[in-house]
Amino acid sequence: MNRRAPHRRSPLRRPAGLLAAALTGAALLVPAAPASADVIRDQQRWALDAINAPQAWETTRGEGVTVAVLDTGVDATHPDLAGAVLEGRDFVGMGAGPGDPQWAAHGTAMAGIIAGRGHGTDRSSGIIGVAPESTVLPVRVLLEDDDPARDEAREARAGALASAIRWATDQGARVINLSLGDDSESAQPDPQEDAAVRYALERGVVVVASAGNGGENGDPVSYPAGYPGVIAVTAVDRGGSPAEFSTRRWYATVSAPGKDVIVADPDREYYAGWGTSAAAAFVSGSAALLLAAHPDLSPAQVRTLLTSTAQDPPRGGRSDALGSGLVDPAAAIEAATDVEGELLTPGAGPYAETYFGEGPRPGDGGSGPLVWLAPAAGAAGVLLLGAAVALFARHRGPFPARAVPWRS
Repeated sequence: MNRRAPHRRSPLRRPAGLLAAALTGAALLVPAAPASADVIRDQQRWALDAINAPQAWETTRGEGVTVAVLDTGVDATHPDLAGAVLEGRDFVGMGAGPGDPQWAAHGTAMAGIIAGRGHGTDRSSGIIGVAPESTVLPVRVLLEDDDPARDEAREARAGALASAIRWATDQGARVINLSLGDDSESAQPDPQEDAAVRYALERGVVVVASAGNGGENGDPVSYPAGYPGVIAVTAVDRGGSPAEFSTRRWYATVSAPGKDVIVADPDREYYAGWGTSAAAAFVSGSAALLLAAHPDLSPAQVRTLLTSTAQDPPRGGRSDALGSGLVDPAAAIEAATDVEGELLTPGAGPYAETYFGEGPRPGDGGSGPLVWLAPAAGAAGVLLLGAAVALFARHRGPFPARAVPWRS
């Protein structure tokens, strides 16, 4: 199984005076501003304000919740993540390591969005995450795009994502963040991954994934976003409008900031990034806040609260571009309190229906009509999805960011 990101999807790059290639081609160099405390916080504030994170912090900042970040690795030594990163596991076992220029850029960026704590004596410098008192469980499941060992690792570690989802669940993660995906021409569900997602859901773990960055390329279906039970996240810009690159599909659950998002990097610089990777991380952080305030919520209840309290819902209640609207953890926390007696009844299942969204529609583009089949005998709990797709190279990787260095 191919495990490389499509060439259009490069993770955050190191600032060697040039910007990374973006989905639309090579980006132009943008002058960098001094990396003062005010600059970084001011630049990232719009996204946190958009989802009302500061209001949620009046109740909780995510203490006691572990978010597994299944990605390219996380730099636990980054000042903004000091004390926030647990000992994780590497399911790849090759490629770049700590200190190498091709290591953990994308995963560190996502971890910072979720659980960044800033640095300095009062932690007023650097990145602050959506749930700054949550902890990150780093799980390495793929390599950065520019890692020379990427192709070798792809072949050697087929099945790593499914194994990693199960492992993270068994380690006590309450949220699994999947800022990665496969939306190649041959993209189709993997039974092992589908079963792993259900394993997590049945054990009370919320699974969040990027909807995909194929909005300018026919909106191809992406996995793991397309698996039943996954909260699939689309991206919006500063004005709350769907980002042009964000995939529009039936599985869209909610939206979150995914453009001009400031992120941390192992090189100790900060970048302005874009992609549904970032949007998924904002929702994982939001789920962590909700679970910190209401630990007994099931994954289905978390989904219900996030969708029912989302801001600016589209006409009809949802759309393929925005899901149910822009995520609002503060409103979700309040709603859980208001309906606690009814909603938090013990024993609720992982989810009531196959899809959180409306499901695939006949005649949908991308991979063609999709129908979830009943579990085969001896494989209870595993749904197989038939997809009419051509056999071609399969790709998986982190959804990208347009890098702009903020030099200190």
